[in-house]
Amino acid sequence: MSPACILVILPAYNERLNIARTVSAIRAELPQAEILVINDGSGDATAATARDAGARVLSMPYNVGIGAAVQAGFQFAEAHGYDIVLRNDGDGQHAPESNRALLAALNAGDADVVIGSRFISERGDYGTPLLRRVGSAILARLLSSIIGQRVTDPTSGCSAYNRRAIKLLAQVYPHDYPEPEAIVILHRSGLRQMETPVRMIARQHGRSSITAGRSVYYMIKVILAILINLLRRPPSP
Repeated sequence: MSPACILVILPAYNERLNIARTVSAIRAELPQAEILVINDGSGDATAATARDAGARVLSMPYNVGIGAAVQAGFQFAEAHGYDIVLRNDGDGQHAPESNRALLAALNAGDADVVIGSRFISERGDYGTPLLRRVGSAILARLLSSIIGQRVTDPTSGCSAYNRRAIKLLAQVYPHDYPEPEAIVILHRSGLRQMETPVRMIARQHGRSSITAGRSVYYMIKVILAILINLLRRPPSP
């Protein structure tokens, strides 16, 4: 597989202290891949730090949010002819060796999308707070019933996509609650998806923006968004 076939996209917002380590760790695991940092209107030196670490950088004009930033990555991948997109987060919480597991599962040819789940293996989760785990379990059960297969980690930002999925998500990737909504969109569009175990690690710098209160609010709104999605006409891959 040639170096230009795989693109790792890293959405990042004010991740100056994490992004260089994240880029370097992924480069060590996947030297054949290109790395694209989507700088989502950061107010710090995220873009310059990522560039110095050897990544390509796509900067949003302002903070557009995680969904729009990731969609920009898919649009970049489609425009430049990449065969595979790997998505990680710019805060370094996805263990870089997990990308090899995602690639192996995708290259097996049984799915168009492989989602990394921290909850399949007991060693995968570094310690997600209880309230977030409960909310994730409720959401996972809802999605499992909708798509007719088991979902364990509905908000995972660690995933792999083939060209068919890249083309679809470059057009219709959801902006508000991207990961769980994308599971429904992919299913309704006839694309195959599966989960594989991955490992999460605690971020070294900064704090997550998702507090306990926001977790409850997020869960309620994402369930409503999913139900509304079911009323819409499914996009064509």
